[in-house]
Amino acid sequence: MKIKVKGPYAFTVENTSKFSPYEIGGYVHQVKMPKKMSFKSLADSLKNPGEFLMTDFAKIGRSELLHAGFQALDTFRKKHGLRYPTPGNEEHLNEVVELAKQLSETVAENEDLIKAFASGSSAVLSPMCAFLGGVVGQEVLKAATGKFTPLHQWLYFDAIECLPEPRPTEDMCKPLNSRDDDQIAVFGQEFVKQLKMLKMFLVGAGAIGCEMLKNWALMGIATEGDGMIHVTDMDTIEKSNLNRQFLFRPSDVGSSKSTAAAKAVKVMNPSLKVTSYEDKVAPETEDTFNDDFMGSLDLVCTALDNVEARLYVDGRCLSYGIPMLESGTLGTKGNTQVVVPHLTENYGASRDPPEKSIPICTLKNFPNQIEHTLQWARDWFEGTFAQDPASVNQYLSQPDFVKKLDATPNTKLSTLERLNASLVKDRPVKFEECIVWARHQFEEKYSNTIKQLLHNFPPGMKTSTGQPFWAGTKRQPKPLVFDMEDPEHMEFIISASNLRAFNYRLKGERDVAMFRAVLSNIVVPEFVPKSNVKIAQNDKELSEQQEDMMDVDTQAEKVIEQLPEPSSLAGYRLQEAEFEKDDDKNFHMDFITSASNLRARNYEIQEVDKHKAKFIAGKIIPAIATTTALVTGLVCLELYKLVGGKKDVESYKNGFVNLALPFFAFSEPIKVAKTKAGDWEWSVWDKIEIDGRKKPWTLEDFMKHIEKEYKVEVNMLSYGVSILHSFFSPAAKRKQRMGMTMTDLVEHVTKKKLPESQKTLQFEICCVDKDDEDVELPAVHYRIK
Repeated sequence: MKIKVKGPYAFTVENTSKFSPYEIGGYVHQVKMPKKMSFKSLADSLKNPGEFLMTDFAKIGRSELLHAGFQALDTFRKKHGLRYPTPGNEEHLNEVVELAKQLSETVAENEDLIKAFASGSSAVLSPMCAFLGGVVGQEVLKAATGKFTPLHQWLYFDAIECLPEPRPTEDMCKPLNSRDDDQIAVFGQEFVKQLKMLKMFLVGAGAIGCEMLKNWALMGIATEGDGMIHVTDMDTIEKSNLNRQFLFRPSDVGSSKSTAAAKAVKVMNPSLKVTSYEDKVAPETEDTFNDDFMGSLDLVCTALDNVEARLYVDGRCLSYGIPMLESGTLGTKGNTQVVVPHLTENYGASRDPPEKSIPICTLKNFPNQIEHTLQWARDWFEGTFAQDPASVNQYLSQPDFVKKLDATPNTKLSTLERLNASLVKDRPVKFEECIVWARHQFEEKYSNTIKQLLHNFPPGMKTSTGQPFWAGTKRQPKPLVFDMEDPEHMEFIISASNLRAFNYRLKGERDVAMFRAVLSNIVVPEFVPKSNVKIAQNDKELSEQQEDMMDVDTQAEKVIEQLPEPSSLAGYRLQEAEFEKDDDKNFHMDFITSASNLRARNYEIQEVDKHKAKFIAGKIIPAIATTTALVTGLVCLELYKLVGGKKDVESYKNGFVNLALPFFAFSEPIKVAKTKAGDWEWSVWDKIEIDGRKKPWTLEDFMKHIEKEYKVEVNMLSYGVSILHSFFSPAAKRKQRMGMTMTDLVEHVTKKKLPESQKTLQFEICCVDKDDEDVELPAVHYRIK
């Protein structure tokens, strides 16, 4: 059937003569059509390359130059017995330039670029290999699978900004017959010595972290003197990590990621100095990653999988003035960001909008995608097999548990009812009762609830505007009839029964014959839809319904009366099921997959297998080796620039890549914003430094100093989330605190002793000038040790 696409959200069916007249509804599935591509031969494309894939608009014309440069280099090698130009040898470099001039008129204006290209052409650099390996690897996969769009003819990439200025001479590039000779050929001996002495902190040892460590081992980072790589990751290695985190082996499953990764890279480069930690980088570990630790670092590199952790590390780097290299991947997409103190904005200065969550009413009543049904199944798993047992255990162990529920009136009654069901109504004492429970759950979720929904919103119903209710994203559901011959039905019963048994410490069962015998004797009550049940059409209606709820205390008291006294169940506890997607024997993914697919069957949504369900329900961010290699290569190129001390923002590049399209975009980072405070201009990287080591300052000393130095009045002073001084505090309290030292004041207000290792206190101040206008000042760093 031929269709014509009219736009991103509209299409027409060209010929409908064979169909009956259109009435309403229907479902459309997108089918991607193959596209045929043709390519020139290598000989033709060398002479007439056509259009190059643009990667950096600051380098327009660069691809044409490199096209001539590579051909000139090839000619040079043929003339010199396949030898490359000697690094830094001006005679060889000039010869390559002359050969390139014969191929392109623009070479005359860019001789330095061709010389730099030729000088390092003999070297093999780990970051470049990682970048190009990622690109080429993905192209091989495209050729093998026919998936994604291949590169069309030519892609040229350079990072000439990495090179020292001036370009290293031949003497500086002489080899030392060591594993560092390739880097020496490009950067010179002194630069490589700096790499060896680096003190680095890698936060995360997952997919990106493993690749980063591998690159650093090959680059010879932290192999001499005080050089050291610190790597931390609180996670342990799971089986599913092995296909994308290549430093790990099957024997490492269950081990610490950071420890295993450090051990693996030491094999690659025995000179490498690595210290591994198993700590999360967070406020609670600031005793470990303290002032001394952070102050010793040259650079921080993040390999994290969440924004919250990135923002925290960014804040620490901002506080200590440390450069930060940030990167991330999502399938074939990747991005890199370089953060340079006093030059670029920090990571937290701009961020993506938060991900949209699925509306509750969509999950409860109107799903239209498999992601909706999987989230629904995931929520069911958490509520029934994790939260309910946890509530039971809290009720049995915490005397004030019921009283605490008063703080959450919207969920108080439902929590008590679920507690009653867990301990009284549906508490099983043998496995067969778990099967009965699972069968009733099937009927409730996949038949009765749907029948009630169709009773409230019957087929053919129209909205207040006259439009069909069951249209668009609202799919009209149909109730399921339980069938023991349906594998999905049985998979649900078996997995739900076993999870229920696990909660109650009963022995599970896998024998299908046993399930069939029990199921054949279960009597399921006939369901009659109720007329007084209200179902919200959207989240706004749901919120209004919750506000209109009658006082639940009376109903809650009735439920509480039915609950057994905790003393009557002394020592009794349920087992909570902590979701683990990679254990094929725990029934977790079996339940979620079958529960989701049955829900999808209700609404005629395409079902998925367990593997696909695991990715979605487990919220796995797909990491593939090609993108990971490419991204870490780009990060390490920026590392070269930081070591080289590049001072202009144009030398650095943030990268955005999608290997599937393919798309490459490199641009200079955003310059750090400046704020004016009177005659003083400052950025987030600046600090007001106060030394309180010789004589501890009182709050009064502190206030007078700020007011005198910056001609402002301090209205508020805070330390973290604690307010130390404010103009609206009672006068007696302000007077009492004025005589306290800054350290005593912090401990007094926070009610915590400062760690022995802490050397600095960071304060935030709110000020006004003589005209009572707000004045922004940077954070204050007060040295105490």
